[in-house]
Amino acid sequence: MNIKKIALGVLVAGVVSSTTVFAYAATRPVDIVSKLTGKSVETLYNERSQGKTYGTIAKETGKLEEFKAEMLKNKKEILDQKVKDGTLTKEKADEILNAIKNNMASCDGTGSQRIGQKYGIGFGRGQGRGLGNGVGRGLGRGYSK
Repeated sequence: MNIKKIALGVLVAGVVSSTTVFAYAATRPVDIVSKLTGKSVETLYNERSQGKTYGTIAKETGKLEEFKAEMLKNKKEILDQKVKDGTLTKEKADEILNAIKNNMASCDGTGSQRIGQKYGIGFGRGQGRGLGNGVGRGLGRGYSK
């Protein structure tokens, strides 16, 4: 009986996790630009590696306003979820959203505003869960000369 409960728990956790990952993946900036421009994600990653921002790519195809609208919608959903989870107050979420709207009014697609970094809210780059790029440094018990 306990094995069935554990198996069911693992199955439910797997379904919930994959649903969450899918929901996030569908709202990445690269996916938004891909949908708006018709370019493949691979092509967009290539352009990003050349130094272009997603906003610049959207602007070059005449889709900057649509990109900004989708990004605003995406960021609002993230803020709403953080409020719902209790990790952000409604007042702070409103303050951040207003700042984003103000910055988007003068957005030229270069990505110079960096509003998510200013507030440390975790837009993009792991959604505030870290980059997983080798933060650990070990215990310092290795060989030294």
